[in-house]
Amino acid sequence: MTLRIGYAAGAYDLFHVGHVNILRQARAHCDILVAGVVSDELCLATKGRLPAVPLNERMEILRHISLVDRVVSETSPDRLEVWREVGFNVFFKGDDWKGTEKGIALEGRFRAVGVDVVYFPYTVHTSSTILRRALDALGTPDRSVPHRQA
Repeated sequence: MTLRIGYAAGAYDLFHVGHVNILRQARAHCDILVAGVVSDELCLATKGRLPAVPLNERMEILRHISLVDRVVSETSPDRLEVWREVGFNVFFKGDDWKGTEKGIALEGRFRAVGVDVVYFPYTVHTSSTILRRALDALGTPDRSVPHRQA
């Protein structure tokens, strides 16, 4: 029997219950779970702003989640490149991608190399975006603009 090596990628910024939900569901569908933490630079390039929590701290949080077997930094926007580096055969994603142009393209690229894409329900009531808006309203520092050190 082939080991199911799962890969759950995300920024995992402002770690919350939605992240736990994805990881818990992913863990139930694989033998080994790898969490891919999107680098600060890749978040900036794809989302237009840096995560509130730096990469090394986000990775440290995930290393202490018992659901996760391995944590890697995701530095490439090309998921096939990540697949070649990590060696997973199941890719987990929130169902907010299901049926979208990006999701369909991802499924096709992974199908060609034998990787299953499994979607899980997106936790609508809690997200890093919602938490970031609340923090922005409180006037917390914005990491998307580099701060000068004194």
